[in-house]
Amino acid sequence: MPPSPSSSRRRFLSQATFAGGAFFISSRLTSCGGKANDAINVAVVGLKGRGGDHLASYKKIPGVRLAAICDVNSKYLADEAERLKKEGLTVKTYQDYRKLLADKDIDAVSLATPNHWHALGAQWAMEAGKDVFVEKPVSHNVWEGRQIVNAEKKLNRIVQGGTQSRSSFAIREAVAWVQAGNLGKITLARGLCYKSRPAMKVRKTPLPVPAEVDRDLWFGPAPIADIRRPRLDYDWHWQWPYGNGDLGNQGVHQMDIARWFLGETAIAPTAWSVGGRLGYEDDGQTPNTQIVYQGYEKAPLIFEVRGLPTAKDAGEGMDKFMGAGVGVIIHCENGHVLVPDYYSAIAYDKEGKEVKKWEGADNHYENFIKAVRSRKPTELNAPLLDGHLSAAICHTGNISYQLGEKKGVEEIKQTLAPIPGATETLDRMLQHLQANAVDLNATPLTLGPVLKFDPAAETATGNEAASKLLTREYRAPYVVKAYPA
Repeated sequence: MPPSPSSSRRRFLSQATFAGGAFFISSRLTSCGGKANDAINVAVVGLKGRGGDHLASYKKIPGVRLAAICDVNSKYLADEAERLKKEGLTVKTYQDYRKLLADKDIDAVSLATPNHWHALGAQWAMEAGKDVFVEKPVSHNVWEGRQIVNAEKKLNRIVQGGTQSRSSFAIREAVAWVQAGNLGKITLARGLCYKSRPAMKVRKTPLPVPAEVDRDLWFGPAPIADIRRPRLDYDWHWQWPYGNGDLGNQGVHQMDIARWFLGETAIAPTAWSVGGRLGYEDDGQTPNTQIVYQGYEKAPLIFEVRGLPTAKDAGEGMDKFMGAGVGVIIHCENGHVLVPDYYSAIAYDKEGKEVKKWEGADNHYENFIKAVRSRKPTELNAPLLDGHLSAAICHTGNISYQLGEKKGVEEIKQTLAPIPGATETLDRMLQHLQANAVDLNATPLTLGPVLKFDPAAETATGNEAASKLLTREYRAPYVVKAYPA
């Protein structure tokens, strides 16, 4: 169950308590106005993966000073500090994120941690008077995503989500063009993540946590468990306590774009999923093959995950659908729009003839800094609320999968037959699995239940198990706090 609202709700006072220790909150950026001339001091948290892009980007933005770096791995921390020193940059280093937040000179934090730290890291930063750039997905579960949205409003902070397609003026113009009815009504929004992912190695015995890693801090809100995966820095994506599979990893970008075109501003009232972790046996838990259906009333949103190559001898080559492997297709009455990347879109008529094309994007990090200076959340291209909603529909789809049961192909076909777009999508997925020599008799697909949600309250109706998976049990003292709306 989510934690109950705390009686000590005074967030933006001179002191705040984190993990049992109090420290002084003093941000040079207040709600009364920004700094027109002073440099914005940014700290990057999490140095591998997306963290590298954060580091490279902030170093290039005029008026921004990369002031600090933070990572639970002391070796990564020391190595990065040395690299920056060779570039002429001296930064403060922190292994413990809480000590970084106590630094009154830091104006903003840029979070590139594993998913299970995103919401807590953002909430703690806001409570410490910092502005936040938080990577996608902005949450690990639906409940905590809503709590940081509420915290952002109450604490008057600037928070940008890491869905950088929102900074594409090309996609923004394409959305407006479609919503103006130029291709008729939208009949279906489709997102694709056809991205080959190798198996995690199976380990019979636990691996020791590297001596340079603070074990307690790495697990944070999640339960401490044995580690049997060799790639501590990435394979967490495929385990439920820390990641959200490729739906919440890569797919959240395309989910966000698809929802943007639909103009939906809440989670869908129904969601279901079918798929499996197929083609190999490993320590991963999340599906590498998946269909998620979000039952919006205007038009459904279907998402497809494929982590296997087209054929066993295809290596990294992946099949595509309507010109996209990782992308979005907006099906309309009189044609469709293809969004093949983060910065362009192409419109086609019914005959497949190109009728319009858009290209171009602004810098997502620069947009964040602009809003930090102006203190105007309306200037953000990717407001936290949008990040929350797009992450949330990834989570609800995954909840259906987690509650699913193994079913035979014919039963699944019969179940999905009445649902618009489901049969065609399933047939293509089955062809993909056949090309990969997957025996669905030996390793059946998992069919999740159709879950019903109250979009306004963001609660599940009629399914107690689904309600429990909307949040998690937090490991003290790494607890996301409840913030009433």
